[in-house]
Amino acid sequence: MASTILYRKTGAEVGTIELPDGLFAAPVNTAVMHQVVTAQLAGRHLGTHDTKTRGEVAGGGRKPYKQKGTGRARQGSIRAPHYEGGGIVFGPHPRSYEQKVPRRMKRRALRGALSAKFADGAVKVVEDLAMDEMKTRELVGYLANLGAAGRVLVVAPGRDEKLERSASNLPRVEIILADSLNTVDVLNADTLLIVMPALETMTEVYA
Repeated sequence: MASTILYRKTGAEVGTIELPDGLFAAPVNTAVMHQVVTAQLAGRHLGTHDTKTRGEVAGGGRKPYKQKGTGRARQGSIRAPHYEGGGIVFGPHPRSYEQKVPRRMKRRALRGALSAKFADGAVKVVEDLAMDEMKTRELVGYLANLGAAGRVLVVAPGRDEKLERSASNLPRVEIILADSLNTVDVLNADTLLIVMPALETMTEVYA
């Protein structure tokens, strides 16, 4: 079974802690991870972009000039696509970018991402990360004690307003609940900082 050092938020080592092999020693399938990441990022598109066709552009109710006798090509409306201010041909319209991915594939990708981070030494487990008060400086000190550098993803066992508010001013620190993990956030993190009680939830939900 995989194991790692258990830290206090002061940076002191408490001992070692066993990690579930189902989450941190799983096969890393890059093809599945790529497909899940692509689908997740695609789902973030709002899909609200829209352009007007010639039937939606205002104006152009009458012919710009008579059909015959001018020596020019016939024209039916000044809102045709080849006129300035006319409709757009084959422009984007509101649509959904959602890509359906099986739940088992999402779980497999997440397990692979967690295992890859553990293999890279990017996973740290802290005994507790309770804040005395809402202070960004205090949280920065804890992260420095733990050697959590770069983009830090803190996996919390439950909602903690003091922790969340303390991290809100840190653009490279994100707090996520243990039952809401996703492959993109895990892969984007340079350090995965797991609060010890969150491991039980992770095992129940994903293993």
